[in-house]
Amino acid sequence: MQVSKHLHLKFTQKPKMMKKTVLMLFVGLLSLGVYAQETAKIEFKSETIDYGEIERGSDGVRVFEFTNTGDAPLVISNVRSSCGCTIPKKPEEPIMPGKVGKIEVKYDTNRVGPIRKAITVTSNADTPTKVLKIKGTVKNPGAK
Repeated sequence: MQVSKHLHLKFTQKPKMMKKTVLMLFVGLLSLGVYAQETAKIEFKSETIDYGEIERGSDGVRVFEFTNTGDAPLVISNVRSSCGCTIPKKPEEPIMPGKVGKIEVKYDTNRVGPIRKAITVTSNADTPTKVLKIKGTVKNPGAK
């Protein structure tokens, strides 16, 4: 009876030990996979565009340039402005690693006065949300 009890314990402990080993291997491989993941990174040439002083009705289009400095394609999923007077346009295609992309912003220059607007960019980058700014002043033609 004692021999069969000893054999029973020996054989029931091996599967438990094997389960622990397999689990530890799985967790180890999973953590390696997390560190090896490729990520997109967005780096803007400038995060603020200063229109300076411009005349009413002048060209309100400006461009934010950025580079994907990561090692995965960068997808800009959304670009929105803080006001309806500013219309941003995002790139439709993914920006490959090392490549340059552009976000076009059009401000309604028929609104006289100071420009202080924010444009929020959402992407799959390691920093998923970036806030860009435009500033300046729209003057009436001939005003000093």
